[in-house]
Amino acid sequence: MKKNNDYFAMMAELSEYSLKLSERLGAILSDFDPFKLPQMLGELHEIEHSADIAKHDMMKKLAAEFITPIEREDIMTLAGELDTVTDCAEDIIKRLYMMNVTVLRHDVESFVSLLCVCCTRLCELMREFPDFRKSKKVHELVIEINRLESEGDRLYDEAVRELYVTSGNPLEIMVWSEIYRRFEHCYDACEHVSEAVESVIMKNS
Repeated sequence: MKKNNDYFAMMAELSEYSLKLSERLGAILSDFDPFKLPQMLGELHEIEHSADIAKHDMMKKLAAEFITPIEREDIMTLAGELDTVTDCAEDIIKRLYMMNVTVLRHDVESFVSLLCVCCTRLCELMREFPDFRKSKKVHELVIEINRLESEGDRLYDEAVRELYVTSGNPLEIMVWSEIYRRFEHCYDACEHVSEAVESVIMKNS
């Protein structure tokens, strides 16, 4: 019996969870209230948990599938990388809570804005992915996500440099170096998805 499992749609759904979480994170940080962090942490965890459920459901279907539209290992890799994006975004709010951050630095807005753009482009890529054999947009989005990751590296380098130049507080330096690093991990995770997509294109060209 034909199962009609649309793995491309399932992967697009996973990317949408990362975008939803990053946009909610942006809203939380734009109106930052440290006293609400426990509540906000729970809210973001619900999004991450929903993404986990979607991924597990996808893996269950994949395990029982006979024929897949692309290699089974590629679907597993993409699902894992997409899940990592959501996990990394949630990890930012965890670090703010665990490290008892009460005041945000001025450049956080730039970091979270870039994260939202990365996740938006990632969603666009995964929606376009089913047509990867013909679509020029897939390749353009892969390049754009790679560019955004490079922009994230530059942002990270400049922020850490400024932190060490302007702050004489070792604890502040330690805390914010770690938070900036968590943002950079998000950008890297988005790039890893685009690299996995590029690998699929190369295998099937």
